[in-house]
Amino acid sequence: MRCKLCRGRKSIVFGSGNARARLMFIGEGPGADEDEQGLPFVGRAGQKLTEMIEKGMGIPRSDCYIANIIKCRPPDNRDPEPDEIAACEGFLYKQIDIIRPKVIVALGRFAAQTLLRTKMPISALRGRFWKYRDTLLMPTFHPAFVLRQYTPENRRIVWEDLKKVKQVLEADQQ
Repeated sequence: MRCKLCRGRKSIVFGSGNARARLMFIGEGPGADEDEQGLPFVGRAGQKLTEMIEKGMGIPRSDCYIANIIKCRPPDNRDPEPDEIAACEGFLYKQIDIIRPKVIVALGRFAAQTLLRTKMPISALRGRFWKYRDTLLMPTFHPAFVLRQYTPENRRIVWEDLKKVKQVLEADQQ
């Protein structure tokens, strides 16, 4: 009941996955499927994310933790507003502090810009690591964008980003 989004939601979509995950994915906010089920990334974009994690990176999705910037679905899937972000920010920070991932992947423009407090486009943010809350953050395209703009180039770009994440995780285990 912290912001106006509570009026239209069915579920609070807090997050899911391994509480000791070394890899965390953060998206913008829940969509219709997520609102219905109360879990993040369960719709078409979630299926694409699972494919990116499991087939692309060779990591079980259950080994990761997945959350969003905001915890309730905005009407018509619009971008979250500043007051809505502020209402949920403390929850996200606590999730990050408890899980203490080695790497966070920011999924899409909105998540990357919000976490990094910038207006830079995702095309300028992705492809390199940023320091964020004592961990590394890799911005990349959102799985929904990959589905909408499915080209070999976009697929390659996301794969290159995730390959860098995988290399950091593998180096950390040695």
